Amino acid sequence: MTADGSTTAPAPVRAIESKSIDWVPIGERRGRPRTLFPLWFMSNAQLTTLATGMLGAALGASFLSSVIAIVLGMAVGTVFTAFHSAQGPQLGLPQMIQSRAQFGYRGVVLICAVVVFSIVGFNIFNQMLAADVVVMTTGIDAPDLWYVVITALALLLAIWGYHWIHATQKWLTALFLVTFGVFTVAAAIVLPLDAAQLSLEGFAWGPFLVQFGGAAAYGLGWAPYVSDYSRYLPPQTSSRAALVHTFGGVFLGGAWLMVLGAFVAALYAGVSPLEGVRDAADAVLPGSGFWLLIAGIPGLISVITVNIYAAALELVTIVDSFRPITPSRRVRILACTVVGVAGLLGAVLSTGEFLDNFSSFLVVLLYVLVPWTSVNLVDYYFVRRGRYAVREIFVPGGVYGNWGWRGLLAYGLGILAMVPFVVTSFFTGPVATAMGGIDVALFVGLGVSALVYLLLARSLDLGEERRLAEEDAHAGGPSSVAFDGSR
Repeated sequence: MTADGSTTAPAPVRAIESKSIDWVPIGERRGRPRTLFPLWFMSNAQLTTLATGMLGAALGASFLSSVIAIVLGMAVGTVFTAFHSAQGPQLGLPQMIQSRAQFGYRGVVLICAVVVFSIVGFNIFNQMLAADVVVMTTGIDAPDLWYVVITALALLLAIWGYHWIHATQKWLTALFLVTFGVFTVAAAIVLPLDAAQLSLEGFAWGPFLVQFGGAAAYGLGWAPYVSDYSRYLPPQTSSRAALVHTFGGVFLGGAWLMVLGAFVAALYAGVSPLEGVRDAADAVLPGSGFWLLIAGIPGLISVITVNIYAAALELVTIVDSFRPITPSRRVRILACTVVGVAGLLGAVLSTGEFLDNFSSFLVVLLYVLVPWTSVNLVDYYFVRRGRYAVREIFVPGGVYGNWGWRGLLAYGLGILAMVPFVVTSFFTGPVATAMGGIDVALFVGLGVSALVYLLLARSLDLGEERRLAEEDAHAGGPSSVAFDGSR
């Protein structure tokens, strides 16, 4: 059954996915929460993540300092992502469509635009790194050509959709464990670090916080679309299981590769991510660096796919919010193509140092996503407790309104509250300056947005919303499932 109440036959997994922003009918739900682990593990266990682990070292942090920052940052960022993932099976909706309940039918466009921008930004960096790998391994210095090839492969998989992406990530996880898993163990044994790298002597907050922020932003960066990849799971799926498998995949995949990046940076100061990996592998076994880089290419292509697929749903949401459209296979394919081409053009036109640009991008991404995640999670777990009139989410001017002023105000105030505390390469807030450059903007944004939204939500009329949800459920439409933390 679709969001408008019509019935459809379950689509075969082998077919190109036809769903986009519409509700996934119960009859088309399948899978187990454990499938989320390889999906998110492999989305993080790739070379862009490794490069993120070198941010602190580039500013002088020791290996031990970087490891502490990486583990703490990934833990903080990933916990929010995991709680968003648990929403997918309960609602059967993409993340941003669900956010209409907090920001309004049209108000959600602001958040969607931020997410699309961030996803395209990630893909630009991913494509730059993937093209560099191909150039290094083939000797053919034609990055623009490789951008086109990489985009085409990623776009093709994104068009086939949800189930194919899940299956691909499962097989790539096995490939990663055989290649990078063996390399990691061997490097730790064969390539000893200088004793200074294993101490906190000379510790400085600046490099530590840059690495912490980069790791936290990386873990949190999946939050706006993580439930896009859990929405086909049955509604009886344990929320705890979805949360644990998502957290485990993102955290282990991200922390592993970032720590490996910090290790490589500690071995070869000032080296680029790809050169460092190649040199470290060759030091373990001469000639193995070439094959290790080759093994890293599929992971980069697959994460570009994951991003294209999700950004396409956000793009469809943006268009639908102003001019309602019928979700279809053709609409999703068109949106995927637009997102893929945007990333391609961005990669072709981009210049500058990879790590410098990527570090600044991650910091800004963290700032703009924190207030949204705070509002969304507070609404889902504390205000509405998982009860939504799903059909009304697709109605312009319906029970959720066109502009959710409570969510938008809480988001805006969260952004403003962070400004005095931010630390970036182009601006440092006055409070952060007085604190010696310590960046606590993340926690300020989370707290302010959550508190403001909780206060404003007291004026919500949830009775009418729940009545509509119950009528819809009794009529056999999209069901409203109450969140139960014990499930």
